[in-house]
Amino acid sequence: MAGTTTETVFNIFRSMESGPAAPSSTATAQAWLDHHSRSLGFYIDGKFVHLAERKSFSVLDSKGGQVCSVLCAEEGDVSLCASSAVSGYKSWSLLSGYQRAKVLLRLVGVLGLHAQCLSELSQLCVTACSPPSLIRLLQFYSSWAQLRDTLVSGWSPLGVVAVITSDESSIYSLMLKVLPALAMGNSVIIVPGRSAAPPALLLSQLFSAAGLPAGVLNVLTGSDVTFGVKVAQDPSIRYVTYSGNKPDGLALLQASAGLGVPVAVSPCIGATCPFIVFESADINSAVDEVIEAAFKKKSEVHWVLCVQESVYENVVDRLKLRLAGLKCVSLQSEADRSLVDAAVQEAQQQGAVLIQPCAAPPSGAQYPPTVLCGAAPASPCVVSPAPGPLLPLMTFRCHKEAVAVGNHSPHGLAASIWTEDLTLALETAKNLSVGSVWVNSHSVCDPCLPVCAHKDGGSCTDGGQEGLYQFLHPSVSSPPPRSSPVSLDYSKFGTEVSPAIIPDPTSSPPSYLQFVGGKACKSVSGCSVAVRSPGGSSVLGLRPEGGRKDVRNAVEAGIKDQPGWQKKSPSARALSLHSLAKGVEAKRRDLAASVSNQTGVSADEADKEVEQSITRLALWAAYCDKVQGGSLPMPKSGSAFSFPEALGVVGIVLPDESPLLSMVTLLGAAIASGNAVVMVPSQKHPLPTIAFIQVLQSSDLPAGLVNIVTGNRDQLTAALANHSVIRSIWYWGSAEGCQYLQYTCTRPLKTLRLVSQRDQDGSVDWTQPSPSFLEELWRNAVQWKSVWIPTA
Repeated sequence: MAGTTTETVFNIFRSMESGPAAPSSTATAQAWLDHHSRSLGFYIDGKFVHLAERKSFSVLDSKGGQVCSVLCAEEGDVSLCASSAVSGYKSWSLLSGYQRAKVLLRLVGVLGLHAQCLSELSQLCVTACSPPSLIRLLQFYSSWAQLRDTLVSGWSPLGVVAVITSDESSIYSLMLKVLPALAMGNSVIIVPGRSAAPPALLLSQLFSAAGLPAGVLNVLTGSDVTFGVKVAQDPSIRYVTYSGNKPDGLALLQASAGLGVPVAVSPCIGATCPFIVFESADINSAVDEVIEAAFKKKSEVHWVLCVQESVYENVVDRLKLRLAGLKCVSLQSEADRSLVDAAVQEAQQQGAVLIQPCAAPPSGAQYPPTVLCGAAPASPCVVSPAPGPLLPLMTFRCHKEAVAVGNHSPHGLAASIWTEDLTLALETAKNLSVGSVWVNSHSVCDPCLPVCAHKDGGSCTDGGQEGLYQFLHPSVSSPPPRSSPVSLDYSKFGTEVSPAIIPDPTSSPPSYLQFVGGKACKSVSGCSVAVRSPGGSSVLGLRPEGGRKDVRNAVEAGIKDQPGWQKKSPSARALSLHSLAKGVEAKRRDLAASVSNQTGVSADEADKEVEQSITRLALWAAYCDKVQGGSLPMPKSGSAFSFPEALGVVGIVLPDESPLLSMVTLLGAAIASGNAVVMVPSQKHPLPTIAFIQVLQSSDLPAGLVNIVTGNRDQLTAALANHSVIRSIWYWGSAEGCQYLQYTCTRPLKTLRLVSQRDQDGSVDWTQPSPSFLEELWRNAVQWKSVWIPTA
């Protein structure tokens, strides 16, 4: 036909032009908003609540127009909502797993009927939402609601859970926390960000329509994250989980310090993730997907393109070809435009070369997709990227350098690897310090995949069976009691001076040493403190008074030997733990004497504690090769699997009760998982741990794997909290110490296990711990990695 132009397949793949988008309509969402007079209240006790004399905020669309107004809750509203959630929890937790599963499955049908309204409302509010993804979430967690008592036996729901998100979080991130909490039998109070507030309110209404009992799911809205703190302060809340940007998450952690409620943070917004392209990759596919991920999709993360030097020019040529014709991307505000301009100028000053489809407009909240070729690894556009369409490009020469460049980000959230060499892909995935790895793909989300950011990327695991445990506690124990923050000067915590030793010519007590880097040694300060008998009438010995430098030396020793210990096979680690148990048997008499002298128990009871310690080490040896993850049932064509990895260096401040048995229980959980440890003995009963040094000296453990630093508990706790390498701290101590750790362990973010001995003295039976308690310890000692490999 005259005038007809025919595009060849070759030209289509070269241009990768998209067809015209179908016209979108928001009529259904507009009708729902009109039904509510475009003024949305709270959702409490199964119905909308409109309270007079409440301030409100406006939800804006992508063009700055007002979509609706949402009320800002006050403290009295929090109490009303919490009371409703407590009543809802009582009725919801008493239902069988089958009954809870039926409610969640009914919601699948309800959501299918109203998916268009939800999708349109999310589009209006400029928040990401995919109804098919939410339906998949519902199907997955309804099954876990059915199987909780069978496959997660020995665990009970926490109670009332607060789920808080920042303004940028998607509905999927919100529901990834709400649905498992409900499936495990908890009630939930949602505190959504501004853009997610209307869709969250609509979803709550749909939950009620599906038969969810009143009060089980409630929504409170506030002006900013400070309102989330008010919710966390309510004494009915048993757990707080947050998803969003990191500054708001850290503010929530610090503001809730001392409340006695666990707070888990998933700072998924703004993380930098490597997009690694090897020379063996399908370059066309890799370039197309990185442009899709960086410029065409609204993403919660920033990508950094890492290209092998041998294909650098090829990748740059294809980037120029694919970028041609792309339009400017809208930014949130002109303030963001200023940040983007500054980041681009600084990158250019450091030698980066720009690739842009067009020149940036002189003003306005728009900017063209931009590739920064040759960006420096330390450049702000790589470390802390501006909120705009910027894609830094760095190069590497070999596999080891690719891993080093990929691990440069402090966030450790995810990575995308592109290569046709499966061995290379798996080796790279294993060595990257990230929680999710996608091979020849990116941004693959499914509820069966655990999401656990490594390094400074978060303090909890979402998704998969692993993500259920944050909403459960061992049935044999109760959730920690709530408390009130104490007046604490954080800058002076742990700075008190230990009492001086007054010489006594009538006695010469033995002097003990601490254990650092495989050697028994004095403290750096050279000072010692008396260890007294249970009644305080006599001095049993002198222990070293360790400090910050001793902790630093211990951590350095742990860093040196932990990677080699982690790479050992599980069976090899098990053999070392069995050898450690034999060492305890060989020193049985000395260890029993130290327990008896220090705690005042009888010789028989002390010997029994040594026997139980031997058994406990053997138990952890058996754990080494039994819980190792496995394949995951993804609905897509491909292979997915997850596996646990060691945290790194763990700091443990030991409890006073059963000093030998509790020590080997916590030590075994940490090193069986591949970690190195820095242990601080009980300040009240340090001798059994000091006597254990004899066992360590004759063991075959790597020299720096286990370190024991004695001294003032608060001083050493402060040293552990402020060390940037320590990934996790397990603390048994004062309420002030718990509050200090919650407030301080935010930069970098550490995972914490805190027990206030004032409130929970004797709550753990170390002689007969439940299987769920031991499993909880093991789960506290690992972080999860998931890998997805498509096959079609």
